[in-house]
Amino acid sequence: MVWQAGVVLTGVSELILPSPVSVLKAGVRIREPLVAATVRTSLAAIMGLLVSSICGILAAFVFSISVTVRRSLYPYAVLLQTVPIIAIAPIVILTFGRGFFSIAIIASIISLFPVITNTTTGLLQTDQNLAEFFRLHRATWLQTLLKLRLPSALPYMITGIRIASGTAIVGAVVGEFFVGSGQPGLGSVIRAKTESLELPELYATVATTTALGTLVFMSISAAGEYVLDRWFGMSLEAQHGK
Repeated sequence: MVWQAGVVLTGVSELILPSPVSVLKAGVRIREPLVAATVRTSLAAIMGLLVSSICGILAAFVFSISVTVRRSLYPYAVLLQTVPIIAIAPIVILTFGRGFFSIAIIASIISLFPVITNTTTGLLQTDQNLAEFFRLHRATWLQTLLKLRLPSALPYMITGIRIASGTAIVGAVVGEFFVGSGQPGLGSVIRAKTESLELPELYATVATTTALGTLVFMSISAAGEYVLDRWFGMSLEAQHGK
């Protein structure tokens, strides 16, 4: 392994760059608090992702229905994404306290934008010929939304949630980093190990955070592929049935 070989050959101090073996041993040594922190961060990120998905999809529905509302409020959604999360996190924590709820809010804020933009794009990309067909048959806006626009936007929506899943983990970790020991998640552990200069344990925690983000992203991706396969499979069966 290049990393291990580089550490051994250069003789670099563990205080600068710990070896993979040291990181692995540190991970095993702190496995119990690391698992507990991972569960805590996962719950906060999942709750934040759930809130951002619901709010983002509802906002996208409103934006797709009304041009006036979209032009008036959509820039604020863009503005929300441009504000650094490290600037938002302290405000949220001071407002709602140093608890699990604040961490979930931070995770939902940072993961909201991808859901809004992708779902809105999907809802506005509906085939105009099909939309005209619905109008000719005097379909209500709700029927058009549920039977035409929503199915057409489903791939975009899933893509938005998939992107948001990764940013939700980032938001939860950043929130925990600011909360500190009051919220025993991965962010708090990273902060504690950084302050105490326990680099092997710090690297082990960062590796765990990376693995968690990858696992959540892959899980959302797999669930999205399953939903799309089921949805379009049912659509094809319905067409053949006719």
